[in-house]
Amino acid sequence: MAAKTTLNAKNLEALGAQRLAELLIEISTGSAAHKRRLRMEIAAGNHSSADVSREVRKRLSSIMRARTFIDWRKVKAMKTDLETQRKTIIDTVALHDPVEAFELIWQFLAVADPLFGRSDDGSGSLIQSFHQACNDAGAIAKAANIDIDVLAEKIFKALQDNGYGQFDRLITAMIPALENDGLRHLRALFVTWSKEPKEKARKTDRTVISWSSAGAIYEEVYGNHNDLTIRIALQEIADALGDVDAYIAQQPEKTHAAPMVAADIAHRLVSAGRAEEALKALDKVDTNGRTDVPFEWELARIEVLEALGRGEEAQAFRWRCFEQSLHDEHLRAYVRRLPDFDDIEAEAKAFGYAQAFPNVHRALHFFLRWPSPAEAANLVMKREAELDGDLYGLMTAVADALSAKHPLAATVVLRSMIDFTLRSGRSSRYKHAARHLAECRSLASQIKDFGSIQSNDAYVADLKREHGRKSGFWSLAQ
Repeated sequence: MAAKTTLNAKNLEALGAQRLAELLIEISTGSAAHKRRLRMEIAAGNHSSADVSREVRKRLSSIMRARTFIDWRKVKAMKTDLETQRKTIIDTVALHDPVEAFELIWQFLAVADPLFGRSDDGSGSLIQSFHQACNDAGAIAKAANIDIDVLAEKIFKALQDNGYGQFDRLITAMIPALENDGLRHLRALFVTWSKEPKEKARKTDRTVISWSSAGAIYEEVYGNHNDLTIRIALQEIADALGDVDAYIAQQPEKTHAAPMVAADIAHRLVSAGRAEEALKALDKVDTNGRTDVPFEWELARIEVLEALGRGEEAQAFRWRCFEQSLHDEHLRAYVRRLPDFDDIEAEAKAFGYAQAFPNVHRALHFFLRWPSPAEAANLVMKREAELDGDLYGLMTAVADALSAKHPLAATVVLRSMIDFTLRSGRSSRYKHAARHLAECRSLASQIKDFGSIQSNDAYVADLKREHGRKSGFWSLAQ
């Protein structure tokens, strides 16, 4: 049973309405955000949707007019403010007046440009509110029965000025409200825009957006920024209408040999029951001698082979992909399709292959993902000299996975990071190396036989002889 002083709803209710009101006034003094929230709650409590709308509209106008820069310290407060307005529109206004709610949520979205122009949102926290507002706008537009032509025009104008990506999810969110007729109207607007004269892209604007067998594919293949906006919009509309050919038509011919583009096309063709065409799309990618073929392209090829009834070929391809990349998902899919007991033999074969894989770190990552700590420990002990202590993220994860049942192997991994840090003089990592050394000391008590590996005392003594002058490290280690 909770104590009477516990801060919960029941105990606060016992204080009575008058005392609670006094406390809220006291707590909100000096906090504009708290006062705004209370005013909205009062308006909602009086069942006045118009009053709530007025408060939201006033606050959104204030945010839009503001000029104060929002640095990273102020982002959290702004995020809270935005979410308060957005949730009020959804939870209160939309229930009573969806038409008014739609106007408010559109005003909310219009805040994005001036807000991002004066903020530092490195965390991506603020943009999330606008992406969610796009989803909200779609639901409200459907409930408000907004005219599809009017809606299409508003969406089109919004996407013409989408400099911060705030409207990236707008078309998908609006599909239920637009329906097929509205989508076709929206498509016509973008097609008309595509035919207007455009400024030629500068030669210096060479942003890499994908890769093909011939090398990089630059954004200039798609034209300028407006061209790219149009293509993305028409692709989304084509998907919404289930028009595979229209989607493919938006992909410049030069990009069809790019693995990711080919995979996207193939996936849509398979879904449309056109597996033979999907295979031809994938075959446009030259994978001979390449070790950087994306996982998505490999999955698309497997999907196509299965759709064509070529299951054995799909299995062989899964194994071949595993041999090239040690990607655990390929092996899982391969093993799942094997008869009973054959899966055990296949797993053993895969483990043996991974143990001898040229890249020891990729093999470690595989055993970490499978997971098989025993195999990872075996790999570490056999190929200790190949370990790169600079791969801090991987090595830390491996050491954590091995420490419980394989303390000697975990010690070897920790020492690889310590040795790299001290030999390369990475003073910024000294605190981590000192922590790793403390972990080695703790693990030493669990190791009965170090075998050919130095004992902890001998290892520390060697460190002091070789790196005794690195006082920054030893002050932390002690």
